[in-house]
Amino acid sequence: MKNKIVAALLAIFFGGIGVHKFYLGQLGAGIVYLLFCWTGIPLIISCFEFLILLLMSDRDFDAKFNRGLRPSSAPVFNMAHQESSRDKAATLGELKKLYEADVITAEEYEGKRRKILDSI
Repeated sequence: MKNKIVAALLAIFFGGIGVHKFYLGQLGAGIVYLLFCWTGIPLIISCFEFLILLLMSDRDFDAKFNRGLRPSSAPVFNMAHQESSRDKAATLGELKKLYEADVITAEEYEGKRRKILDSI
């Protein structure tokens, strides 16, 4: 499982030769960085990527580079994404209204309902 901090450190210290790209599984980009390392352009780009990686949320990093996986031994507690039971009940009610008004399909309704219920 890839780590955001490791990727950011590789980007700032070895970004000019694309080590962070290889670490993140972006083989093609890593090869391009190696081919153009003599120009200094990959070094400049990797400085920006360092900042992007540091500012990226854990959820976004996992979705992009770890296929959304997170080990169960390291739960993420993000208060911004936690809703109370009342909020979820209200969300389910609104979702049901959208389904009944034929705004969303049965498959969309069921998928979104399942997602809300699984997050409880």
